[in-house]
Amino acid sequence: MEDCYQLLGVKPGATIAEIRRAYREKVKRYHPDVSGDESTAEHFKRIVRAYEILTDQRSRSIFDTSFSERFKRRKVKSWDYREWLLAREDDESRAKLIFFDLMHGREDDAVKEFKRMQTERSRFSLKYWFSRENFMDYGFILSEELHLRGEYFDAFSLLEEIIKIERTFDYFRLFFPEVLAFAKNILHNHIEGTINDELALDTYERALELELGDAEDAFILRKMGIIYKRLGDEKTARICFDEADRIGVKNDTIKERQTN
Repeated sequence: MEDCYQLLGVKPGATIAEIRRAYREKVKRYHPDVSGDESTAEHFKRIVRAYEILTDQRSRSIFDTSFSERFKRRKVKSWDYREWLLAREDDESRAKLIFFDLMHGREDDAVKEFKRMQTERSRFSLKYWFSRENFMDYGFILSEELHLRGEYFDAFSLLEEIIKIERTFDYFRLFFPEVLAFAKNILHNHIEGTINDELALDTYERALELELGDAEDAFILRKMGIIYKRLGDEKTARICFDEADRIGVKNDTIKERQTN
């Protein structure tokens, strides 16, 4: 059996977040459809197998037990970067602390600090302190952590930024459908009823600007109509419902033409 950690380029004891990020980087480099080099196909299969082992709790436990002696980690005293970040209060240091914790098995601390900064500093944004690529990678992982903790509005807000960046700069490629599916899942299942109606309306309006497709737009408009009706704004509710119906009719017409 090969060294799964070495194949992915991560250390033994790496967090799931670190493994996912490493896997995405390997896909971009070795997937035949991306590299254009068929000779990378076999190596890519080994990378996929390593990823499958390390992201499955039971398989990883068996692997770690079998190779425990090889993967013993040496304890080396060094400058503590995290302690240095903790002692600083500027936005850049706090942003780097969030992603540092996220990638070093301190997901709870990362989410807690992110929420604190969002509350205390209205203009705080992670994307200003990282390269576009790093923000998209780390931002997606953080959105997953926020989602797991029921912080759906913040999770969607991060995905929204990633989607906008991807539309101007092709980076996620094979992973972008996963980003879109994740954002749609939050819109469908975790916005209405989990945050107040005004914030939900704001979220849906921003989602419409992402151009997720006619079916999604119709769904969002109906959700908005329901909220406006609940708030007593019958006129705006009717506008939303009518527009959703118009989109639905348009799609039915297109499907009919394609069938004929």
